[in-house]
Amino acid sequence: MRPLPTGTLTLLFTDIEGSTRLLQRLGSGYADLLRECRSLLRKAFQQRNGHEVDTQGDAFFVVFERAADAISAAAAAQQALFNAHWPAGARVRVRMGLHTGEPQATEEGYIGLDVHRAARIMSAAHGGQVLLSQATYDLVASDLPEGVCLQDLGEYRLKDIVGQSRLFHLLIPGVPADFPPLSTLRSQLPRLTIPSQSTSFVGREQECVAVCEHLRRTDVRLLTLIGTAGVGKTRLALQVATALTDLFADGICFVALERVSHPDEVLPTMAQALDVQEEKDIPLMEQVKANVRGRSILLV
Repeated sequence: MRPLPTGTLTLLFTDIEGSTRLLQRLGSGYADLLRECRSLLRKAFQQRNGHEVDTQGDAFFVVFERAADAISAAAAAQQALFNAHWPAGARVRVRMGLHTGEPQATEEGYIGLDVHRAARIMSAAHGGQVLLSQATYDLVASDLPEGVCLQDLGEYRLKDIVGQSRLFHLLIPGVPADFPPLSTLRSQLPRLTIPSQSTSFVGREQECVAVCEHLRRTDVRLLTLIGTAGVGKTRLALQVATALTDLFADGICFVALERVSHPDEVLPTMAQALDVQEEKDIPLMEQVKANVRGRSILLV
């Protein structure tokens, strides 16, 4: 086995979408399908100087010393998979993610944030789709294979990765290019939907400090202000939210419930405040959860 390269590398992760469904459908025939899929991928990678780091089940981890080789390999692999004849009318859709960085080489492979970023980019893709990071884009934008082009998809938040990541879609000749929205959250500018107040906040500084201290604790996910009607709970909550704008990277959202008269109206009101675009056949609660998952946001 040849030694793994070091320095600046382009990392490529692959995964078969819906592999469990294929296994259930094909039974023992899945082994032949997986063998053929691996053969096509390895051929594309090896012909373009790819170094196979790891293979687990239906997934590959390959590195390239030239980003252009990685792009060429991904494009060739997708074309080979799309044009292959699969048993029982099956369709094999492999998602791929690429990122360029300087991972740390070990006896067992590579470690480092660049490895995790490449894997998360792959996880955001759909079967048959190739996504790449800004770092890879910068190296290949002017050196693409004939007929291949790139589509800027904008900025997204990758699971467990701090900050925003601009992602690009590799458009490959002869391969479908239409895909659903990425399987990750679209980045948004921090929102601040706190109603403006016509009067100054006077006389409750101690309560404000106490509430802020509670919300700064990492173990506090829900904080309830209790008091009789008209005592000023909402005013205090809004003042606290204003004081904590720097704590929540994805913003603060105020959900006005004073006109809500039935419990069933709470969730739709919250979804509207969060700008959740309702989709058919998906429970609204799941859409709201997907909107806030992985984000640092305060709901008031």
